[in-house]
Amino acid sequence: MKKAKLTFIDLFSGAGGFSVGFGKEDFQNIFSIDCDNSFCKTYKRNFPDHYLIEGRIQDLKKRDIKKIIKNNKVDVVIGGPPCQGFSIAGNIGRKFLNDPRNYLFKEFVRVVDIVKPTFFVMENVARLYTHNGGKTREEIISSFENIGYKVECEILNSVDYEVPQIRRRVVFIGTNNKNGDIIFPKKKTIRYITVREALSRLPKLKSGQSDNAVPNHVAMNHTNQMLKKMFYVKNGGDRKDIPTSIRPRTGDPRKYIRYNSRKPSVTITGDMRKIFHYSQNRALTVRELARLQSFDDSFIFEGNTISQQQQVGNSVPPLMAQAIANEIKKSIKRENE
Repeated sequence: MKKAKLTFIDLFSGAGGFSVGFGKEDFQNIFSIDCDNSFCKTYKRNFPDHYLIEGRIQDLKKRDIKKIIKNNKVDVVIGGPPCQGFSIAGNIGRKFLNDPRNYLFKEFVRVVDIVKPTFFVMENVARLYTHNGGKTREEIISSFENIGYKVECEILNSVDYEVPQIRRRVVFIGTNNKNGDIIFPKKKTIRYITVREALSRLPKLKSGQSDNAVPNHVAMNHTNQMLKKMFYVKNGGDRKDIPTSIRPRTGDPRKYIRYNSRKPSVTITGDMRKIFHYSQNRALTVRELARLQSFDDSFIFEGNTISQQQQVGNSVPPLMAQAIANEIKKSIKRENE
């Protein structure tokens, strides 16, 4: 008899980095949901067989979820709900769960409570772990414990899972099997992959150029003023390399730097226009950014360039997602045995 595939639901799916990783470990999609049209176009392009709901999660009713799931068992719910309410400023003394900006986190909990998967995996920015002296983390764990889940969390760094990027993220894993295992993936590499190793074989481009043979490999058309500034920034250098007469006033350490070809990338975000290629005088293309997130070149991003960059920057790196999926799969196998 053919063994049934493990199943997953992807909440706040975005472009689909989490889905890529779980798909590589042979998890089968039941449904995914996101509300951004451009993100959904990318998801549909790359996952034509997945059931994607384009809409707000708060509009997804219990009866709708039950209708989609039918009698299928859900093994894991994955996702990274936006949580604005734990920013450093503006919420002193306010509990995480009482902050109205965190309603999307509550929606994640609501769906988990309805679906009752064997596991859930929730990802977010690393600072959530220590926010408010650790009380925010405790509130999140308690909210899942209240619906019957044993929960653990750790900070993982994508660079430890063969992703050429330093990206620290807090990951919560929960199971409703009180005797079940919660195991986070061990580091897979003893030598980090560098930016040069990830990007060097892509066609070289100048400002404003593109290469039709490589999807999403389109260079931003920089102004002469910007090109002059970036000319002075050396491999691995920063804005201090720019002459004071034309040096930008911004002190943001994440801008006007050049990637260090000998190291992994800095954290990819939704706007990398002022971080420059290690040897070419331009910002990175969407394809190059996607490589630093560990997306295959066959993964196509839809929408305008700004949206594509946001899609890449908001994604869970597929190789890190796969490492997590592999541990979930092994845990479920042990439970079934």
